[in-house]
Amino acid sequence: MKNKSLLLIKPLAFKNKKAGKIISMIEEGGFDIVALKQLNLTEDIAKKFYAIHKERPFFGDLVKFMTSGKIVAICVEKENCVEDLRKLVGNTDPAKADDGTIREAVGTNIEANGVHASDSEENAINEIRFFFSAFEVLL
Repeated sequence: MKNKSLLLIKPLAFKNKKAGKIISMIEEGGFDIVALKQLNLTEDIAKKFYAIHKERPFFGDLVKFMTSGKIVAICVEKENCVEDLRKLVGNTDPAKADDGTIREAVGTNIEANGVHASDSEENAINEIRFFFSAFEVLL
């Protein structure tokens, strides 16, 4: 059965004109793009989205980075979507990411690793709902 996941193209990857490459890698990976939007996160929205990390020392820097420019939110669909997308995205640290992964191709460091991807089916549903209305994506 097909399921969905969320991928965010982070500000530095967008600024460095890597969005097209990332989208191509998603499509070449067999994922269907269900919905896509470009937006600017406010500080409040970024804090809500990353609330799970609010007690971590990097939270402030993460919020600052994610509000530093445009992002692209993409809802993708595929069999085994969450797991397969995590494989395509690669290790959080681009230096440790396998060849052919998105982070290996476009990331520069752990913070500027190019993308965010949902880490579970439950989180995927919540994250998709965070960025897309029920009219934009049927879950």
